[in-house]
Amino acid sequence: MSDPVTRAAEVLKGHRESIDRLDAIMIYTLGERFKHTQVVGKLKAEHDLPPSDPAREATQIARLEDLANRADLDPDFAKKLLNFIIAEVIQHHKTHQE
Repeated sequence: MSDPVTRAAEVLKGHRESIDRLDAIMIYTLGERFKHTQVVGKLKAEHDLPPSDPAREATQIARLEDLANRADLDPDFAKKLLNFIIAEVIQHHKTHQE
């Protein structure tokens, strides 16, 4: 039987491995998301549509807050994260329009 410190180190290692896998999933997921938003930005530029869609953004923020609540994640954090992502997307869309 291992001592408590060794056991704690093993548990910590397992959690860190899970965190590393989840970080990779987040990065690949964001990569896929941005691939789609790049296409959206190009379409908006081609059809002279504004880079921002406040109604859609508000709907998405409300949807994300609901998802965050169901996932037991702080909805304020989720909202800040989505606002950050939306700001990046809008900046990319503006770049396509230039």
